[in-house]
Amino acid sequence: MSSDDTTSQPRVDTRVVEDFHRLYYDSLERTWQDTYFLGVPTQKCPLDLWVYQELMYELRPDLVVETGTAHGGSALYLASICDLLGTGRVVSVDVLDIAERPVHPRISYLHGSSTDPQMVGRVRQMAHDATVVMVILDSDHSAAHVSAELEVYAPLVTLGSYLVVEDTNVNGHPVAADFGPGPYEAVEDFLARNDRFEVDASREKFAMTFNPRGFLRRVR
Repeated sequence: MSSDDTTSQPRVDTRVVEDFHRLYYDSLERTWQDTYFLGVPTQKCPLDLWVYQELMYELRPDLVVETGTAHGGSALYLASICDLLGTGRVVSVDVLDIAERPVHPRISYLHGSSTDPQMVGRVRQMAHDATVVMVILDSDHSAAHVSAELEVYAPLVTLGSYLVVEDTNVNGHPVAADFGPGPYEAVEDFLARNDRFEVDASREKFAMTFNPRGFLRRVR
């Protein structure tokens, strides 16, 4: 065996990863739709949640903007990481006003469309004095809606911070092949027109992520 062989990175069999990804995703009743944080439904891949806490530890964001609240499990998770870091707050936006979402002093829930101009204005005002802003997009997954979100929320992301577009795995990347154009396609279009962000593939280090090519770092 040559010295190069001993130092080379292990090869990842993409077929194995994609097969497991489909198995996990399609078993939704006992995987991502049966995932809880402190008893609150949290429809995420736990591997992605782990990456979120790594990002937050590195960035120490003053504000995390989340679109798509659902039951509030991910907002509670993000706020709990802020507690551990001793800094930061979360604003979470959703068209649905679901009762009994978790109450936390670091969370602000906003009810309405994430792309409504008045809503965007409210979020911009909350981000006005923040030194570090991180954004997570997880609402309507149609390509048109995600593209609209990217246009209005990307400018809020501070230099060196992250814009995470969730569920880029649908429409055959590699799950839900019949979904139609979604977050992945919106990201590709956004990157083709925008040089301020780059895909950070290192955030996909656990091989399976619900957000392939969705971890975008602001570089300009």
